Amino acid sequence: MPRNSLTRSIHLAGTAAIVACAASASAEVVVRGKEGKPLDEIRQAPGSIYPDLRTIVAQPSPSEIKPEFLGPVVMMKSAHIDLEKGTATVPLRKGRLKNGTPVWFIITDTTDENLSNLHGVNYSPKMAYGLTGNGARKATIGKDGVFLFATGSVDFKPVLSVVPGPPEAPFPPKSFQPGSVGDATYSPMVYVENSAKSVILNAPVVSQASEAELNAMCDGNVDKAKVHDKVVAICPRDETVTLSLTLGFTFDKPIQYLSTEANNPLVAALENATYAPALQDLPFALEDASPGESAERIVVVVNGPVGLDNPHRQGLVSALTDGRGPLNILGGIPTINLDYSPMWRLFPAVWTDEAIQKGYRYRMTSALQAAEMATRGFLKSLDGGAFRAVGFVVNCPVVYRIN
Repeated sequence: MPRNSLTRSIHLAGTAAIVACAASASAEVVVRGKEGKPLDEIRQAPGSIYPDLRTIVAQPSPSEIKPEFLGPVVMMKSAHIDLEKGTATVPLRKGRLKNGTPVWFIITDTTDENLSNLHGVNYSPKMAYGLTGNGARKATIGKDGVFLFATGSVDFKPVLSVVPGPPEAPFPPKSFQPGSVGDATYSPMVYVENSAKSVILNAPVVSQASEAELNAMCDGNVDKAKVHDKVVAICPRDETVTLSLTLGFTFDKPIQYLSTEANNPLVAALENATYAPALQDLPFALEDASPGESAERIVVVVNGPVGLDNPHRQGLVSALTDGRGPLNILGGIPTINLDYSPMWRLFPAVWTDEAIQKGYRYRMTSALQAAEMATRGFLKSLDGGAFRAVGFVVNCPVVYRIN
C-alpha cells in the first residue's frame, strides 16, 4: 500500500491542501475566505469546514473589542491561519539531542503568561503540574537559541494506517498504525532548565531530518517518512512549518486546533498524531481545576449521527465512514474558561440504544451537554460503564476560535 494511501482516507484533521510554506510579511494573519454582506453578521463558512458548518460570524466582530465576545479570535498569535485550506503556518524551532540528532519543533503553549504573550502562543498555567514521571522532559537553551534536549526521540518512519471495521461496525478499526512513534522518554512538554521563570513549554516535534532534507519540502511536497503526518509543508530556510487543523467545539463555539500527540496508539492513529507513551504519566482522573491536574477534558463521540448531509453528523463511526473529522467537544479554552490545557484527557461517549431508538442523538457542542446526557443515562463509556475519563491523553493546542 502506498505510504499516503489508507483503505479509507481517514484524516480526522480534515482534508488540508498542500500550501506554500512561508507567508509573506504583508499577508493577512487569517485567510478568511468569502466575506459576508456588509450589513450581515453571518457569512458563509470557508471551504475547509463548510461540509460541517455552513455559516460563521462575519467581520468585523465584537471579539475585536473584547475577546470574550462573539466572533473570531486568533488564540495562537504566532500562526498564519488559512481557513479555506484548514491550515496554520507557525514558526519552526531548531534543537538537537545530545547525540547531535536534529530536532525540529513548534511552540504552542507556555506556563508563563508574559512569555506566552511574547511568543504569540497560548497561556496554560495547568501545564505546570506536568512534571510527573516522564510527563515532561528537560531542555536547555544555548546562547545561539538552539534547544538541547536531554532525552526523547521520535521515529517518523512508520506508515500511518487506519483500516475501518465492516460497514455496519467501522469502529473499532480492523487494524491501525500511528504514523510516528516517540520513545519511552519523548514528551512534547518540555521543562526549560536554564530559565529563571521555571517555564514548561508545549513543544511538539515535527521532524528529526536534516536541514537539507527539509528544505526540499518548502513547496509542500513532504516526505511523510521524515515529518509529522499533520505537516503539509516545512521549510527550515524560512523557519516555518504548515500543519493541518482539526475542527471541534467548545461551549457551543467552533474552534480549530492542532492534534500532535496521544498516549494511546489507536487514538494517535485516529488523530494522525505521534504515539507518545510518556504522556501516560500525566494524571487523568482528577477534576478539571484540581491541584495536580495538568489536563482538561475532551469528549470524543463514538456512535453519533452519520452522513455528510446530516447537520448532526458527529463521531468516530462517521469519521471512519466518510473521512471527515469526528467533531470532538473540548472543555475550557482561553477567553472562555480558566482551566485550559493543550493536554486533554479523553472521555469516550457512546450513545445508548435507548437514546438512538427514541431519536435523542444529536450533534453535541459543549461538554455540559455531554454531562447532561450522561446524567440522564443516554451516554455511556466504551465498556458500557459510566461516562468518564479512561486514561487516554491527547495534545491538542487551540489555534483559532471561529465564533
